[in-house]
Amino acid sequence: MSTLAQLPQHIQLPKTAADLQQAQRLFHGRGHAYADLQHVTIDWLPPVALITLFAPEPLAAVEILADYLLPRLADCKSVQLQHRYLLSGPIDIIRGETINRLVVQEDHLLFNIHLGQTRNTGLFLDMRNGRRWAQEQSANKRVLNLFAYTCGFSVAAIAGNARSVLNVDMSSTALSVGRENHRLNKQTLDRVRFEKLDIFKSFSRFKKRGPFDLLICDPPTLQKGSVDIAKDYPKILRRLDQFMAPDATLLLCLNAPELSRNYLLKLVAELAPKYTYTEEIKPPEVYREAQAKGLKILCFEASQ
Repeated sequence: MSTLAQLPQHIQLPKTAADLQQAQRLFHGRGHAYADLQHVTIDWLPPVALITLFAPEPLAAVEILADYLLPRLADCKSVQLQHRYLLSGPIDIIRGETINRLVVQEDHLLFNIHLGQTRNTGLFLDMRNGRRWAQEQSANKRVLNLFAYTCGFSVAAIAGNARSVLNVDMSSTALSVGRENHRLNKQTLDRVRFEKLDIFKSFSRFKKRGPFDLLICDPPTLQKGSVDIAKDYPKILRRLDQFMAPDATLLLCLNAPELSRNYLLKLVAELAPKYTYTEEIKPPEVYREAQAKGLKILCFEASQ
């Protein structure tokens, strides 16, 4: 019997019509909080329900799950299945229409989503509260957004009236989507820059562009040939004084399951001791973690 049979009782369905319009995770098994379901996530990307499997399940069980979701998500037009255990992360249409591109809402902001083109959709839903924080903290600040991906933090920062944002990423494709995300929110680009750079070879450029008041650093755990965050985070932290303002604020993210929040706290204490830990931003409640291996978002401020 498929383990998916027990899943419906754990799905957190939207409770209101307004909540139903919001992009959100409905089930997060990756945190090992649900027995035998650590290989499953479900996202609501209106009007698409996306089931993601990190290990195979019988198609019949997935179809039963799709038939459970359809009547409970008003205006759902498509239930799709992503096979993340396969290298390219292909997507199958289980029910409804073939929808590859869509625009989703998070709070009052809009983001482009691409399904089936890459393993990731274009928006990491677990970072929702981090983007909220960035919007609240960005007023009149010069923001450096490292590993910017599709510039979700940048969109939030400009919505929060940042003075400027510099988005840096190795992927020109991701930055192009980021540019479109700004336009989607009717944000002019006169305060936003997009630079395709190898971050670890660009510190002198950051110095010329700075100083920055707010650093947002959300690195991938591992990208072959470009990023190994356990080795590379120190390279950033030890150079902060070169490009950050004396009273700067840091938002440091860590998504490596094998590295704890204490790893990041100790690293900052050792390599950037002028910065004091202020708070941790938790992902949305649906991201239950049984082993403390999930996303860590820590904030620091320079000591006066």
